[in-house]
Amino acid sequence: MASDKVLSMEEVAKHNTKDDCWVVLYGKAYDLTKFARVHPGGAKLITDAAGMDATAQFDPIHPKDIMDKLLKPALTMGVVDPATIKPEHVAKAPEKHKAAPKKKKAAAAAASDEVEEFKKPPLAGMLNCFDFESVARETMEPQAWGYYSSGGDDEITLRDNHLAFQRITMRPRILVNVREIDMTTQVLGVPASLPLYFTATALAKLAHQEGEVAIVKAAKKAGVPYMLPTLSSYTLDEMLAARAPGQQVFSQLYVNPERSRSEEYVKKLEDAGVKALFVTVDAPQLGRREKDMRNKFTQQGSDVQGDDEGEGEVDRSQGATRAISSYIDPGLCWDDVPWLKSITKMKVLLKGVQCGEDAVAAYEAGLAGCVLSNHGGRQLDTCRPGIEILPEVVEALKEAGADKQDFTVFIDGGIRRGADIFKAVALGAQAVGVGRPVLYSLASYGQNGIVRMVHMLQDELQMVMRLSGTPNVASITEKHVLTTNLADHIVPLPVDNLTAGTYQALEPAAKL
Repeated sequence: MASDKVLSMEEVAKHNTKDDCWVVLYGKAYDLTKFARVHPGGAKLITDAAGMDATAQFDPIHPKDIMDKLLKPALTMGVVDPATIKPEHVAKAPEKHKAAPKKKKAAAAAASDEVEEFKKPPLAGMLNCFDFESVARETMEPQAWGYYSSGGDDEITLRDNHLAFQRITMRPRILVNVREIDMTTQVLGVPASLPLYFTATALAKLAHQEGEVAIVKAAKKAGVPYMLPTLSSYTLDEMLAARAPGQQVFSQLYVNPERSRSEEYVKKLEDAGVKALFVTVDAPQLGRREKDMRNKFTQQGSDVQGDDEGEGEVDRSQGATRAISSYIDPGLCWDDVPWLKSITKMKVLLKGVQCGEDAVAAYEAGLAGCVLSNHGGRQLDTCRPGIEILPEVVEALKEAGADKQDFTVFIDGGIRRGADIFKAVALGAQAVGVGRPVLYSLASYGQNGIVRMVHMLQDELQMVMRLSGTPNVASITEKHVLTTNLADHIVPLPVDNLTAGTYQALEPAAKL
């Protein structure tokens, strides 16, 4: 096989054009000629390293095994003899791009040309999830921030994911003994310190060098489960090795067009003791995330496109969309559910359900549950938040005869307060998933930031439970909230200054 062949770096260096592009990563040579054209970051990032060892450029973001996930085996050309790699064969790691420091405001700015450097507040100064987001925006590299913060199209759903919680009002009960508050619960049988888990998010190294490894460790300290992502910055083995003794995790799965690869991946998860498999079903194609797209274009500069765009070979706006088809099967359908159930003894759930009919179909197909999710507002814009879908799904499952013990419902998207967790549980969710708050707290303060973020949510939830007259999770019911206005999107609300102060508005090209 070609992958067993030992190559010299001199041989690899001969393949150094965009039409014949070999790149060395972690000691293996790959033919990336075709893949470069659909690379989400643009072809030039790959073709500039043609015939070279690009490990230093690749490592800060991607896991070591991602090419083995994405490429057909025939595109692995062989193992490179390390003794033949010379300094001139090594592509340099990219320089970090930091956002320009902000100028002083008003009169101070007019009187002086000095700029005011951002000073990160102490971790103890973080009082809510929005604080972490505001710090992350200042400390992350622009490309990383654009990737994490972007939503689909006009970002209506991105914003409504959180605002929807404000359309639910509280209905507290009084004179209940709330001296002791117990927030602990079970999430798919896994003990949790509160009804919350860390949902899967891609490429955590964009936030912090320790990436998913830090999230695994923080989840243990915070006492919540973590859903390992398929598109991680660390390998599956590295994430699993970061677990503490007895720590239980879940995993997310993108089904690969080559089903044997998914089967191998799932077997590895099961052998490692992973408790549940969440199959993502809302991303047969990537949404258009304009902050991310705009950031890549402006950061690389007009000279980056050069010959590729002149010859019409690269449509950068569609790069990520086309690239995703190499590792996510858009043909996945209900007919594949029996196959999914057959390849594992783990509980299998669908992640990305958005209506009652599909929740019932998942129940009738014998699955263990579902996550009501719109992919963090990154896919189909103007679709409903998970919390808005929840009452519809709970009612549909009730009519279908589903029992909460047999079919578990979760939601994710927009959870930023302890009250949001309370409202989701009251309406029938077993727990909620949080994604961006984990990434933003990781980017701001590392592993300790994540733990602090969870502790803040615990403090808020404890207060809400006590003031609502609910001493434990089981006592939280639909009678503690009012949803009259949940589906009514024209209800006037007070201005949410924390959201308005941290949300980065989209800008047209002429304003950049």
